[in-house]
Amino acid sequence: MKKLAKRALVVVTAIGAMLAVGLTTTTVVHAVATEIESSEIEPYGQSVSVDGRDMNVLVAGNGPEDVVLLPGFGTASPVLDFEPLVADLSRDHRVIVVEPFGYGLSDGTDRERTTQNIVTEIHAALEALDVDNYVLMGHSIAGIYGIEFAARYPEEVTAFVGIDSSVPGQPNMDMQFPTGLLAAAKNLGLLRLAAAIAGDEGYSGPAYTERAREQIGMIANRNSLSPTYLDEMAHISSNFERALNTRFPSDLPLLLFVVADNVKNPDWLPLHERQALNANDGTVVPMDGEHYLHHTHAAEIADEFRAWEDEHVSQPE
Repeated sequence: MKKLAKRALVVVTAIGAMLAVGLTTTTVVHAVATEIESSEIEPYGQSVSVDGRDMNVLVAGNGPEDVVLLPGFGTASPVLDFEPLVADLSRDHRVIVVEPFGYGLSDGTDRERTTQNIVTEIHAALEALDVDNYVLMGHSIAGIYGIEFAARYPEEVTAFVGIDSSVPGQPNMDMQFPTGLLAAAKNLGLLRLAAAIAGDEGYSGPAYTERAREQIGMIANRNSLSPTYLDEMAHISSNFERALNTRFPSDLPLLLFVVADNVKNPDWLPLHERQALNANDGTVVPMDGEHYLHHTHAAEIADEFRAWEDEHVSQPE
């Protein structure tokens, strides 16, 4: 019995030693790789000053109407993520992609990631660019931020276009995330290891070049689970709670591109159909595909938007 216990202790000690060596290795690799990548990330867009920090934006095209694009939660590089859609829309629109604090090449911030603060900061960036009449187009959680945006700046927002956008009252948004554990996983290099194993599945299609995929990967390694990212994650539950029973202004035209068959949430399409019914002018376009519809359906989204815009959106005088 004593011999068995001794062997078990030796095995446990060996496993512990291997884990310690492994974690030390991933931590060092992460630190070194992050330092190298910081000089290999290619700049894009332009910076505007918001709250004493730099927020990165991209302005593309010079059409008569403006479209402001807002990313879904945690998108590493909104500019590169939206690249196929921007390339299409900017042929006849001026397109402004805003990278909120903690996203893309924007600075981080220690201000709480409440909906109110995020909307205020994005609007400040648009003010700095003299953008004051636009269609607000957003992916995922931008559907929640967009409601607050449209309510606070109704004289500026001419329509809202959702790309599989979040809806008040959608299920499972009251969860609490283990942000401390996630931060430790990043610092130990485990996030980088997991990303390397998973690959770049979200950007594997022909719409994204190898260069874009490499840049997105490096920016993701820098931004994912950063303090700003984790603070927004920690506020997801309270931000959705605050959005309960809110809706877009009834006179604001809505165009909602929605995944037609959401296996995890069978009520996903009906949720958006009900949201559209609350508007005087609401349109839902079901699409086959995954949550990041603009990765695979950029041309369809742009064409549907153009046709809809001509009929439903008042143009600036």
